[in-house]
Amino acid sequence: MVLNLGLRLSRRAMLLAAGGLLAGCSQPPEVGKVHLRLATGPAGAVYRRIGGALAQHISEQVPGAAVITVPSGASTDNIRMLRAGEVHLGLTSLDALITTDGSAPEGLSAICRLYDSHLHLVVMAGSAIDEFRDLKGKRISLGARDSGTEFTSLRVMELGMLKADGRYLSQAESAAALRDGEIDAMFSLTGVPTPAITELARRRPIRLIPLDAQADALFTAFPGPYAPAMIPATAYADVPATRTVAVPNVLLGRNDLPDDLVYAITDTIFTHTRAIISAGRDDAEDVPEAWQINVRTGISTASVPLHPGAAAWFRDRKR
Repeated sequence: MVLNLGLRLSRRAMLLAAGGLLAGCSQPPEVGKVHLRLATGPAGAVYRRIGGALAQHISEQVPGAAVITVPSGASTDNIRMLRAGEVHLGLTSLDALITTDGSAPEGLSAICRLYDSHLHLVVMAGSAIDEFRDLKGKRISLGARDSGTEFTSLRVMELGMLKADGRYLSQAESAAALRDGEIDAMFSLTGVPTPAITELARRRPIRLIPLDAQADALFTAFPGPYAPAMIPATAYADVPATRTVAVPNVLLGRNDLPDDLVYAITDTIFTHTRAIISAGRDDAEDVPEAWQINVRTGISTASVPLHPGAAAWFRDRKR
C-alpha cells in the first residue's frame, strides 16, 4: 500500500517555504506537516549514518517536513520498499539501480547524487589471501541480503569466474565474523571510512586486497556506474592506499512526491551541507561522506532521471 504523505502541501505554501530558505530567512513561514520515511541501511553501514543525518537535517530545515529513518538491507531493499510505497525516500548505489539496458525502475527518480562508495575487500593482517584469486573456496561475506555490497560483490565474483563459500552478513556482522575467524574475507561497498571496518582496524590489524583488475572488468562489462578509485592510506589505521572501484550513491524519491517538496529538500541539501556533515553534533567528522556533496556532481545521476522538483532546483541554480 502506498504511504500517505499526510497533509499535502499547497504549491503556494511550499514555494513560499522554499523561497524563505533561498533567501536565508531565519523563520520561514509555517506550512502543513508532511511525514516522510527514508530507507537507510543496516547497522555499521554509512547509509545508516548519512541517512540519519539527512533525515535530521531535512526535518530541521524544510518547513513542515518530518522525516524518520527506516533501517534496511540497503540498496536493493530500499529500491523494493520505494516501489512498494513503504517509504518515500531511499539511498541506493547507482549500479544496483540501473538495469542492464541502462534504465531505472519505473515510478522512481533521483533527487541528487550524494557521495561515492568504494568496494572494500578486507582480510585480517595474517591472512594467506594476498590477491583476489586467492578467494577461491574461501568463506567470504558478500554483504547483507538486498544490499549494494551483495549486488556488486556478486558481479565481481561472476566476472572473475570465482567460486567461494559465500555468506550474507551485514557490515557489523561481517566485521565481527572476520575478527572471530568465522570467515576469511569480507566485501563492503560503502563510504570511506566506514564505521564497522574502522572499529575492526582499531581492535585488530587488517589488510585491504587490491581490486584494480576487477574495477577494469566492471567498467568494461557495465559502462556507466563504475570508476577506478583509491581507498586512501588515511582511511584505516596502518592500512596502505589500495586500488579499487567506486560507485556513486544517490538519494531516490518516489515520482508521486510533490515537486515543490522535492525542490525544498534539494535546496536544503545543497545550501546547508555543513549541517549534514555535523548532523547537529559537535564533531564535524561524524558524517565525512557529506563533504562530497556539491552541486557540480549532485546533478550527475547517469541514466536515472531527476525528479521534476530536483530538476527545477538545478535549473534555477544555473540562472
